[in-house]
Amino acid sequence: MHVQEWLETIPAIAVYVLVGVVIGLESLGIPLPGEIVLVSSALLASQHGDINPYVLGACATAGAIIGDSIGYAIGRKGGRPLLAWLGRKFPKHFSEANIGLAERSFQKWGMWAVFFGRFIALLRIFAGPLAGVLHMPYWKFLIANVFGGILWAGGTTAVIYSVGIVAEAWLKRFSWLGLVLAVLIGVASMLIIKNRAKKAAAERPAATDPEPAAIAD
Repeated sequence: MHVQEWLETIPAIAVYVLVGVVIGLESLGIPLPGEIVLVSSALLASQHGDINPYVLGACATAGAIIGDSIGYAIGRKGGRPLLAWLGRKFPKHFSEANIGLAERSFQKWGMWAVFFGRFIALLRIFAGPLAGVLHMPYWKFLIANVFGGILWAGGTTAVIYSVGIVAEAWLKRFSWLGLVLAVLIGVASMLIIKNRAKKAAAERPAATDPEPAAIAD
């Protein structure tokens, strides 16, 4: 079966649900490949006429915002014991070193850690639960969560979808070789976006850095 024919057999609703659920669970604090799923789905949308990129971006955004909010609520209720439990369940991601790094980021940047953390795999998993554990005021968390989710999910969808459209001729001509090339281009685009986000976070002026006490209510 030709690649294009195979892609056409995938129901659009299945893609929307998969993206929303995986990104939501990752944002909640479960280490899942949310970014890979989003990039792959956006690329698929560029080759699958039934998958609407706007709906895809909206599902990804909703999953990110809702998942982070649930993670915040769980972290606020569970506190430090929750982090210890996660460390036992997912030692690779929730090690003491990673938790310490994420906590220092929150203490230094406050709500900016939630916003820019959306573009960084480690902080994307930690953001919701850790913000709750540190008792960051919810209104600050919500603002950073919403804008970060929209920019990350919407921006990723738009960039990768555009890459897929440009690569469509190659996909038709070279089948799987073209698909692999498009995926590599899409991943490279995401690395550029993430690198810029890291630089922007690092260049935030010291005056905007909240004191650790400001995180608490």
